[in-house]
Amino acid sequence: MRKAHHTVEEREFTQEMKPPAHTKSPARWLKDNLFNTWYNVLLSCLVLVVLFFVFKVLLTWAFTEAKWGVIPANLQLFSVGSYPREQIWRVWSVIYIFCVLVGLSAGIWGALTLRFALVLGGIWFIGALSPFELSTRGWFLGAVATTAVSLFLGRGRTNLRPWILGAWLLSFPLIMIVLRGFGENAVLTSNWGGLLLTLILAVVGIVVSFPLGVFLALCRQSDLPAIRWISTAYIEAVRGVPLITILFMGNILVPIFMPGLDINQVLRMMLGITFFSAAYMAENVRGGLQGIPRGQHEAAQAVGLNYVQTMLFIVLPQALRSVIPAIVGQFIALFKDTSLVAIIGLIDLLGVARSVIANPDWFGLQAEVYLFAAIIYFIFSYSMSYGSQEIETALGVGEH
Repeated sequence: MRKAHHTVEEREFTQEMKPPAHTKSPARWLKDNLFNTWYNVLLSCLVLVVLFFVFKVLLTWAFTEAKWGVIPANLQLFSVGSYPREQIWRVWSVIYIFCVLVGLSAGIWGALTLRFALVLGGIWFIGALSPFELSTRGWFLGAVATTAVSLFLGRGRTNLRPWILGAWLLSFPLIMIVLRGFGENAVLTSNWGGLLLTLILAVVGIVVSFPLGVFLALCRQSDLPAIRWISTAYIEAVRGVPLITILFMGNILVPIFMPGLDINQVLRMMLGITFFSAAYMAENVRGGLQGIPRGQHEAAQAVGLNYVQTMLFIVLPQALRSVIPAIVGQFIALFKDTSLVAIIGLIDLLGVARSVIANPDWFGLQAEVYLFAAIIYFIFSYSMSYGSQEIETALGVGEH
């Protein structure tokens, strides 16, 4: 009892020693940050005036001059490109697989995954209330229900964590199989397009380039000269050329030098984007590895850990934690770089925008179409950036 009483007293004393919460009213914050000196007042007023006129022009154009009918009229084209309408259930099946995994992950891990699941469910719910066809609204409602049920089933089942991680890994080949199909009903990759193709290229590039980049970074720091030289030569060679060059090489040279090997165009673009991104990922990871003190390696060896165990359990977790912003920045750059495949001839989101503009029925609506595409890119890029910030906060990156 005395020990428990002493513990309570210590806790109360610790709480009393904490600094008081620092809260400011909005007016006080504005005064301290924007209007604290005469030149800050002048600068703030100037910026506010400029922003007022910019937003006035944009809002006037958006609500009175812009013709937004081009977006709903081509929404399916923006979403899946020329994917056959009678096979669209395959795309929804992929969405449902994603909803199940997100819901289960949110129920098991909570925190950031839970917020993501709630946002995802909100998006599906908004889609169900939108003026789409009745069948499409039904698919959206099914996605809401699937996410909610999966979230409920996953609550508290921490013993399923290894299985869910394995399911996420297996979901990538499963998704590719579902999207393509077999036999007479198979959907050729040449029919994949729009946001669907953009996301496939980005997800495959991110998932594959990350471990490949880590491997290249470790090889570049290897004590074996041959491995170090080969990895260094690869990284520097790839970083020395633009991505579009690699995409053109994959699109033109592979069929010429490997005529007997049937590699479809989408797969060639996946390989080009992945190998290009892996070189930059390797340099980001190498920067984190160089920031780990030599004493960490020596301490791991002192307790009997071998090289693989030292890297997996001691060095890599610290190195990756310190370069999360750079890694996510590379992911965002990769996502936006997928738009380059439109130059090769694939009809991704940007390619669809160009084809819609080329349609005589929508002549002169470049601003509306490109703004819609830009908003889509911004939403996904900002989501990755926000997720990075949440992960950094959870791991205490930058705190001492």
